[in-house]
Amino acid sequence: MLIADLHVHTSFSRDGESSVAEVLARAEEVGIDVVAITDHDTVDGAKEALGRKSKVVIIPGLEISTRQGHLIALGITETIPAGMDVLDTIALARSKGAVLILPHPFHMWRHGVARRYRDALLEVDAIEVFNSRYIVGSANRKAARAARRIGKPCVGGSDAHNARYLGFGRTLIDAEPDAGSVLAAIRAGRTAAVGKMTPLRTYTRQSLRNTWKRIKRRIKLRPRIR
Repeated sequence: MLIADLHVHTSFSRDGESSVAEVLARAEEVGIDVVAITDHDTVDGAKEALGRKSKVVIIPGLEISTRQGHLIALGITETIPAGMDVLDTIALARSKGAVLILPHPFHMWRHGVARRYRDALLEVDAIEVFNSRYIVGSANRKAARAARRIGKPCVGGSDAHNARYLGFGRTLIDAEPDAGSVLAAIRAGRTAAVGKMTPLRTYTRQSLRNTWKRIKRRIKLRPRIR
């Protein structure tokens, strides 16, 4: 049984705080066997990870910003355009061989696709039923109920934006220690989601900082009135 974190960000995400090297070092330190690098709308972090020597099995991927919310595509090293309809995004990523996960599908402030388009749950390979960045956990429980109801594999991820919190959300996977075997096991449902909560003060601090960054970007983009 392998221990995996299938939702990890690096500094290649605009809101990521840790380098690829720091993420991989932390994974080895805390006993994570498999790490999926899922930066926002880029595979550059995943590509860098694949080029580094590590005891950790690297799953390349990205977290795609679709029109309805976020979608994780694993097993690919090609960027999928942001801003498309989620079903079109799923079709495009699947044509490239990706394993598709719907992350935090019911989180209110986290771009949860299922809050806007619930049928997307039926179209992916697995559902993230444990995301460690939460306050009360109701969205995770709702995702778990939905996954059980429709018979979808359940996975967990830390959604770590700082290497310190890598492994707070985990997927136990019955697979051999190589990327192909791990991806096949996710599709087959040989998985279980476990984890613990990212400290609330950290989650709140990161959320506030990211909101301030978005506000500043919008101010810069706003045309000046002469």
